[in-house]
This record gives sequence, C-alpha cells and structure tokens, in this order.
Amino acid sequence: MDLCAEMLCRHLEADHPSAVRASRICPKFRRRASALPMIGKQKGARNLDRLLNRFWYYPRYLRRHAGAFDFFHVCDHSYSQLVHELPSQHTGVFCHDQDAFRCLLEPSLEPRPRWLRCMARRVLDGLRKAAIVFHGSRLIRQQMEKYGLIDPDRFVYAPYGIAPEFTPEVRDAEPEDVALAGLDNRPFLLHVGSCIPRKRIDLLLDVFAQVHTRHPDLLLVQVGGTWTEAQRRQINRLRIASSVHQLRGLTRESLACLYRKARVLLQPSEAEGFGLPVLEGLACGAVVVATDLPVLREVGAEAAVYCPLANISAWTDTVCRLLERPSTAPALSARLSHAKRYSWSAHARIILSAYQKLVS
Repeated sequence: MDLCAEMLCRHLEADHPSAVRASRICPKFRRRASALPMIGKQKGARNLDRLLNRFWYYPRYLRRHAGAFDFFHVCDHSYSQLVHELPSQHTGVFCHDQDAFRCLLEPSLEPRPRWLRCMARRVLDGLRKAAIVFHGSRLIRQQMEKYGLIDPDRFVYAPYGIAPEFTPEVRDAEPEDVALAGLDNRPFLLHVGSCIPRKRIDLLLDVFAQVHTRHPDLLLVQVGGTWTEAQRRQINRLRIASSVHQLRGLTRESLACLYRKARVLLQPSEAEGFGLPVLEGLACGAVVVATDLPVLREVGAEAAVYCPLANISAWTDTVCRLLERPSTAPALSARLSHAKRYSWSAHARIILSAYQKLVS
C-alpha cells in the first residue's frame, strides 16, 4: 500500500504537473500505550496504539484538513473509516483485497470477536460511501459484486505497475544487505510476502523440504515475513533450518537483486488480491511458479507456471523440473514482455482521469 501511494504521487507530479497537485497526508504515529512503563513493550500495547491512531487520532487530524483539497484518495482500503470524515462525493478508495472485511462477509470461515467486527463494519461502511472504488484486479470487483457491496458504476480498474528497480539489468554492485545475507552464491528458491495463513507457508516449507532432498545445495530465502511458532516447529521437524533464510526490511534494489538471482520464485498462496511479487519477479526475469488461482493467472498469464493449491507432489515435481531443465520454463522474452504491460504511469493516469470525470 505504501508503494501504491509513493508511485501514485511520483507519477502525478512527473506526468501531470499542470493537471493536479498531489499531497500526501500522513500524520505522525502517536505512541500512547506503548510509551507506558512496564506494559509498553507488550504486543497488546502496540496494537492498542494502532487502533487509537486509525480510529481516533487520524480521523480527528483529517477533519481539520477536509476543506483544504478538491479530492481525497485513500490508498489503503483498511483505512476506509477515514471516508466518514471527508466529503465522500469527492473521495476515492483503493481496494486491494477483502481481508479487512472477511469476518463480515464470511463469518463462518473467519470468526472474530464482536468489537473487531464493529471496527470492520466501520471500515466497510466508509468504503461503501466513497464516490470511487479502485481495484487492481478483476477478481476484487467480482467479489464485491458477489456480495452487492458497491454500486458497479463506482468501480474503476487500475492495475498496479512495476517500480523502476525491478529490471533484469544489473545496475550497480550487489546491495550490501544481500551480500551479507549468508547466501554465499548458493542456488536458492525465493518467496516474497508475509507469513499469514493465506500465504500457505506450510506448503512452501513442505515443498522445499522435498526438493531439498534432490538438490541438497539449494537454499530457501523468504523475504518480508516473520515465522510463526508453528512455522518454526515445522522447519525444525523437516530438518531444514540450516538451509532456510528469512530477510526483512530490504530496499527495492535488494529485492530486485534477489529476484534476479533466484532459481525459482514460489508463490503458493491460497488467496490474493493481486499478487504483486509475481509481476515484480517476471519484470526481473525470474521463473515464477504460483498457485493456479484466477487472480494469479490474470497477473502472470502465460509468463508464469502454475500448480494446484496444496498439491505438494505437483509443486515438488514442477520445481525440480525447472531446476533440472530450465528450458521448460516460459521464455525469458515472454516473461519480460508480459511484465512491461503494467506500469505505474498508467495506474496514475487512470486514477487522475477518474477524479476528473467526477468534476465533469
């Protein structure tokens, strides 16, 4: 979401300076519970501060600025509660996925306490008030239409783009954080994303353990997540701890370097709103293997390879085939050509045009 905000502002300023002036409104995060002695270091204190900032301080801050701009663009749908403080007829929201509302839309699959459902309702009601709801994949629109949440006339399709760092060309020396990551030029599989349940890290680890028996020099590099206790236990049970590396806080330059170096990029998710790592990996020339989901098919098309969800043997056989016979992967030219269809410049142009139509 931060990337979307950054790229939108950058391209509005660079590509449309005479049409719009974009300003980022991001108040400083206030520490209250986490600043208290003794309890401030607990996870609950940090979570309480997040709630206070999202539902109290940030909305109050916006009220003082509601008349200062012609339009407001909420870059992250999980902040849609802010629409209640803004002129909704001049406010749009970018909806990336439905995770924030799943406890309301599918309560049997994702039960949550009443207080959390109340907050989710506040967020969803804000989204429904927005004049425009942008979405990065056609799947998001289909899901919204399924539940009848938004007037279809308010949807605008604005797919994501590729940041300039994601290229097959090596521009500078290897970033220091990658050079010091302990990879020692060994071949590795790569996963990019969080470690939340829908990312299916359990499948990722099982597949790697199977592939590792046939390719013992291979490493697994996971970027962006934090292992849960269950995942740590699985790593130990599979006896792959010495071959698994987890990296966080990387720059885009470093991530691009890993995409280029990876033997295969794995994305075994069971659900996604878009699947940006698939697109970024293809832009860097990576061989991508993803779950056979409609949204990942939409993003990767014929440039990626797909496996059925949770089928460990199919994933293992596919990865081993690509390692042992790289020529069976989609051609490099096809991977790069497909990625070039997506651009942040086009993303910004679509969003600006949608707001200009509101004026007319």
